[in-house]
Amino acid sequence: MKQVIVARRDLKMGEGKLAAQVAHASLSAYQDAGRRTRKKWQGEGQKKIVVGADSESEVFELADKADKEGLPYAVIRDAGHTELDPGTVTALAVGPARDELVDRVTGDCSLY
Repeated sequence: MKQVIVARRDLKMGEGKLAAQVAHASLSAYQDAGRRTRKKWQGEGQKKIVVGADSESEVFELADKADKEGLPYAVIRDAGHTELDPGTVTALAVGPARDELVDRVTGDCSLY
C-alpha cells in the first residue's frame, strides 16, 4: 500500500511551504480512506512518494482519475497566509491504497 502526493512545481514554493502542503494533502487523503485501509497502511509503514505536476489542470486531471478509480484523494487549496494567493491549488494526494491502484493514477508522474 502507498500514498502518492502530487505537488505543483510551477508554483516554485519554498521548501517549508512545499513540506506543509504535502503534509496537508497526505493527512486529508488519509482521512478520506476507510478505517481498514488506514489501519493496513499504518501497519505497513505508511509509504509515501512525492511526485510533481506542472500545472493546476494536471492536478485536476489526476484527481478525476482517482475519483473514477474510487480511490481516496484530496486536492489542497492554500489559505493564502504566506506565499500564495488564497485558493491556489498546491497539491493532490492519492491513496492510501494498493500500489497498483495508485499507479493507475500517478504512475506516469516523475519524482518531485
